Amino acid sequence: MMKTLFLHPPSFDGFDGGAGSRYQAKREVRSFWYPTWLAQPAALIPDSKLVDAPAADLGLDDVVPMARDYELAVLHTSSPSFASDVKVAEALKRANPNLVIGFVGAKVAVDPAGSVQASPAIDFVAREEFDFTIKEVAEGRPLSEIDGLTYKDAHGDAVHNPARAMIENMDELPFVTEVYKRDLRIEDYFIGYLKHPYVSIYTGRGCKSHCTFCLWPQTVGGHRYRTRSPAHVIEEVKLIRRHFPQVQEIFFDDDTFTDDTQRAEVIARGLGELGVTWSCNAKANVPYETLKVLKANGLRLLLVGYESGNQKILNNIKKGLRLDIARRFTRDCRRLGIVIHGTFVLGLPGETRESIEETIRYAQEINPHTIQVSLAAPYPGTFLYKQAIENGWLHEEDREHLVNERGVQLSPLSYPHLDHTEIFESVEIFYKRFYFRAGKIAEMTGEMLRSPQMMRRRLREGVEFMRFLRQR
Repeated sequence: MMKTLFLHPPSFDGFDGGAGSRYQAKREVRSFWYPTWLAQPAALIPDSKLVDAPAADLGLDDVVPMARDYELAVLHTSSPSFASDVKVAEALKRANPNLVIGFVGAKVAVDPAGSVQASPAIDFVAREEFDFTIKEVAEGRPLSEIDGLTYKDAHGDAVHNPARAMIENMDELPFVTEVYKRDLRIEDYFIGYLKHPYVSIYTGRGCKSHCTFCLWPQTVGGHRYRTRSPAHVIEEVKLIRRHFPQVQEIFFDDDTFTDDTQRAEVIARGLGELGVTWSCNAKANVPYETLKVLKANGLRLLLVGYESGNQKILNNIKKGLRLDIARRFTRDCRRLGIVIHGTFVLGLPGETRESIEETIRYAQEINPHTIQVSLAAPYPGTFLYKQAIENGWLHEEDREHLVNERGVQLSPLSYPHLDHTEIFESVEIFYKRFYFRAGKIAEMTGEMLRSPQMMRRRLREGVEFMRFLRQR
């Protein structure tokens, strides 16, 4: 095995490049998801090392000296951070000219030729689902023989090997928890709506929904929900509890954990027997009876993508969700005591000043505990990107500009009836009108008064949030 470094490179200060399935950006408050996409192949390669520079507050000067200790470096990249990540690769190569460097992530999956030819420092990119692709590189197999790889030949031309078949037996993948224990400090990972410290893992890949803007299912994971067996998941949860007794919550980061309700109930009952507090992603259509089972077995919070309060927009983005069903689901969660963190997107196709107002009023009506408001991001490889190019919503000079020089999300889409600056400014309006209500202020104040720890956390987040709004 080649001595292998897995690196989530430093880029913008506070930039979460592995964030969720949608928007890599600097968040409203300090937030970092686990680098699970790198931890998974790292678990396949003995004696490898995973370094998550953003979460650990490491800069370029901290990571470059590491190059001398390794034969292979695998960097996770994203469209917003790609230019910066290339500079990191070039610095690593200068420090160790013999270092083989590969890039992984959705960015290189949709533009493998452009990515591998972006710099002489990049030797290959691994497309699609790259776990076993990287394992074979580390084993020293010739690059020409490895499925799922794009590399440069002797003339510098991009060579595309055949695509790698999707992993069907997800239980073949080893536990990422061992890599977390070996290489990460779990206290470095914060998400505003999750208890701290938390641990997140995937119990499956892919999403059967076809939301036009969602990045991972359209580029890497696919639209089939391929899952680990419940027994396999429960065994890793047991390992998390042994390795990290300080963990307050486990988050299942599958695009939509509740897509398979029967399996979700089986896993929930296993978690209930362990007395685990857990949360997950969910679509706003989970039946009441399933919600009841999940809540009775330790479910605390659901992360729900509502996206818009306008039915036409939901239809435009192929969300597969009705507003009346989402309202009922939200009432069911409140009745059962399940907390919801709701996410909304402004600037999707069909957006108008009136629909933005509808969405703000809808969010106030259904009143999730906390919210995140994002801007529609036309990532290359998504249907939204193709749609934006064809309709002239995205100008040539804006195609690569998804964040600003600080890593904060921009609004690149403009419509004839709604300019991108107006969409951008509506985010701050949305946040203020949702949180600066008497009822919501009372709710958050009560939460803080019940818990000194929560008070310290919310005050810190409040300062970060107001600073974020000022910087925008």
